[in-house]
Amino acid sequence: MSTVIPTSQEPVTLPNEILEISISIAVKELDPTLVNEQFLKFSGIVSNEWELNQQPVVSKAGSQLVFKNGLSIVAQPRSLTFLEGMNDKTAEVVTVGKVASAFVEKLPNAQYNGVVVTPKCLIPLPDQNDGARKFITGTLLASGAWQDLGKAPVQAAVEFTYLLEGCQFNLKVNQATLQIPDRQAVSALLFAGNFNYSLNNPNPQERVSVAKQYIEAWQSDLDTFRGIVHEKFLAEQQPQTVFG
Repeated sequence: MSTVIPTSQEPVTLPNEILEISISIAVKELDPTLVNEQFLKFSGIVSNEWELNQQPVVSKAGSQLVFKNGLSIVAQPRSLTFLEGMNDKTAEVVTVGKVASAFVEKLPNAQYNGVVVTPKCLIPLPDQNDGARKFITGTLLASGAWQDLGKAPVQAAVEFTYLLEGCQFNLKVNQATLQIPDRQAVSALLFAGNFNYSLNNPNPQERVSVAKQYIEAWQSDLDTFRGIVHEKFLAEQQPQTVFG
């Protein structure tokens, strides 16, 4: 679904949510220069048909590749992150999980220490100029004298930690703005989740197998995340506060 913003210019149509998914893999002693276009294509991790959207950055300090299909790969000495926006994409065409899983499979001797699946959801609030701040300070937090301090309305962010079946889940709720070209910025809520999975098995083959299972379950994590955001935080019938 989407929201139409009437303006003196042509109306602007905003999606009701903007989704992004990233998968980060903790890797001991990863050389970021290994993550380059030639290696990724020669090894079959990405398709030979893929084109870069901008000049890649490849160095010992870190590497970054951004492809025209929307997938970004960022390598640092101890971590590797695959990131992709999901708007206007079905789960079948999202490549982030396939590429992350292929990387682990092609490099089975690397020491993988953990997998973090990070979905993000931006909720535009076009009819509420101060809606994001009011949601956090008025719905998630109990009212009190702490809100009256200073010369401007207090800005706030909230972080929650949950113990779910099989992993720890962290959720941050922040104020954000959505920039629209040639238009006024729109207030928005940013929900960012982290599903944290440890890899402790001493057997390298089993560790790779478990890492792939966590990676390939990204869609289930995304569904859980969206359910929490929409049913527990944004549902019409909410308690007055979380803490009050």
